[in-house]
Amino acid sequence: MEAESEPYVRLATLRTLHRVVADLNAARSLAGTLQAVVEGAVHGLGFDAAAVSLVRPDGDLVVAAVWELEESAMGGPSVLLGQVGSRESWDRLLGVSDHWGTLRFLPYDRGWAVASDIPRWIGDGPMPVYANDWHPADGLLAPMYSAGGDLLGVLSVDRPRSGKRPGAWTREALEMFSLQASIAIGNARLRAEMQRALARLEKEQQALRASEESFRQAFEYAPSGMAITELHGAGRGQLTRVNDALCRLLGRPRAVLRQQSFADLVHPDDRALLERTSAESGRAELRLSRRDGGYQWVCLRNSIVADAAEGPSFLLTHVEDIEDRKRHELQLAHRASHDALTGLPNGAELKARLGRRLCGQPQAAVAAGHQGGPDEAGYGGPGYGGPGYGDAAHGSTGYGAAGPEDGFAGYPESLFGEPSRPGDGFGGPEPGHGQGPRDGYPVPAADAGPAGANGYGEHVHAVVPADHGPGGEPWSGPFRSGSAAAVEKGLAVLFCDLDGFKSINDRFGHNAGDAVLVEVARRLSAAVRDGDTVARLGGDEFVVLADGIGRDEAKDLAHRLRNAIIPPMRIDGRGMRVGVSLGIGWAGCGMSIEEVLHTADERMYDEKRARGGAVRGARGERSHRRAG
Repeated sequence: MEAESEPYVRLATLRTLHRVVADLNAARSLAGTLQAVVEGAVHGLGFDAAAVSLVRPDGDLVVAAVWELEESAMGGPSVLLGQVGSRESWDRLLGVSDHWGTLRFLPYDRGWAVASDIPRWIGDGPMPVYANDWHPADGLLAPMYSAGGDLLGVLSVDRPRSGKRPGAWTREALEMFSLQASIAIGNARLRAEMQRALARLEKEQQALRASEESFRQAFEYAPSGMAITELHGAGRGQLTRVNDALCRLLGRPRAVLRQQSFADLVHPDDRALLERTSAESGRAELRLSRRDGGYQWVCLRNSIVADAAEGPSFLLTHVEDIEDRKRHELQLAHRASHDALTGLPNGAELKARLGRRLCGQPQAAVAAGHQGGPDEAGYGGPGYGGPGYGDAAHGSTGYGAAGPEDGFAGYPESLFGEPSRPGDGFGGPEPGHGQGPRDGYPVPAADAGPAGANGYGEHVHAVVPADHGPGGEPWSGPFRSGSAAAVEKGLAVLFCDLDGFKSINDRFGHNAGDAVLVEVARRLSAAVRDGDTVARLGGDEFVVLADGIGRDEAKDLAHRLRNAIIPPMRIDGRGMRVGVSLGIGWAGCGMSIEEVLHTADERMYDEKRARGGAVRGARGERSHRRAG
């Protein structure tokens, strides 16, 4: 602790503090929280002993928790447990001590200030040699206050393991720890109050009027949002009461919220989920609007407060802030579906996007039922070059919830009047609840919900466009004969393999190779159309998905991609150049994903062979580098 000039020691201390603070918040009871405080002071801050004196309802302080690194033969500070000191004596002691920020240090030569009723234990440590050595009779106190400024208790620490009086870094660490301990103790007390209030509501339903004050305090001072909703009459669904935490969460004054309902605040994409939420024990993760125009991710938990004689009285909704958790989930989902080096969609995401676009219906059946050309719905319209394939439109999957199937007995309907059905409430994932781009979260278009919400409306079949000329691709795909025009546009798959990349790796190293891949990814992304997908399949292989495109347009796109890649690039002050071999394949319903990619891959190798490039090794393996 005291080698304060060494940054790694401070970092280790911060890590330890982070762990012990997490232990504080993990405690389930007030007693567990107090024990976590003294153990954290000993194991995390470098002291041999610690004790917490907690303020009782009558104002006096009682020793509620102690901890010692090694139990001494004399019994140690554990003998103090349960002893009581008057508030007046404690205030006097804190007043005459030296002020070290929020800490109070009582040197041994000021021991006269310790009143006889204050519990105290003096160990048998070594006597000081130098001025900054710790004396066995020295005392270091950390008063802990509530958010309102009321004294919650005092954390006392003794015998720093360095043998020295704490320096600036240790003092600051103890101040931070005592602040977190204050919050943890306050929350533990509040949780205990809420549990007692709920127990009284369950056991004393006839005494509901008598317990109103306890419930009011538990409601008003809850650390998370709480709301009461009307269940009957013309105001059904109206918020009749909200607490300060909910007002702060949504940035809206109490008077404004009491004129609204959750249906007025919910994100349009989450309205159906809210309406299906069961009133009794219903749970939903959705977005509520803030005053600044943005949306806040929350978890709603409903419970009905009922009177034994009159039945359900009102709906109590707990509103938990889950914004950070949602952000982390989306980040994890993005890392799972995107290449860590280039930031492009990876092979798994590429196959997922292809899979969302293809169905198992054979090409012949698709072509027989196809009704038009490029101007009809599906080709050149929504779903081609739209949100379904743009990287900005692909994030992680949406969020639903799970819960009971039925509502409260006698109230099978949801809060908003929609009949509850088995499986409603929160039966399985709810589609379409990813955050919208305006809120800073990408929504995966193909996962956005049922027909009409995924960028394609009803599924539009992918059909391989016709090849009219003698020099076209070998497989032109089926198309309708007769008066209807042949299919002109489809889903092109352009397979790109870099030429000369292995020599850059061998000559300049993998760091230079990685920089080349990043630059190639940037150039490819800049060359494609809005809505096209550029993915890294692995190693030096990239794939472009271009939907709603004709054969000539696909060739023009391949030409643009080639011209984007071949100009020299500057990497670490050196000029480097790579070439590219491109193969154009077409995806159609009835084809497997592997078949689509294999066809484009073979077209790419046809081009490589035509240009006289090295294609296969001695054992049929590709000669270029393949990285994961």
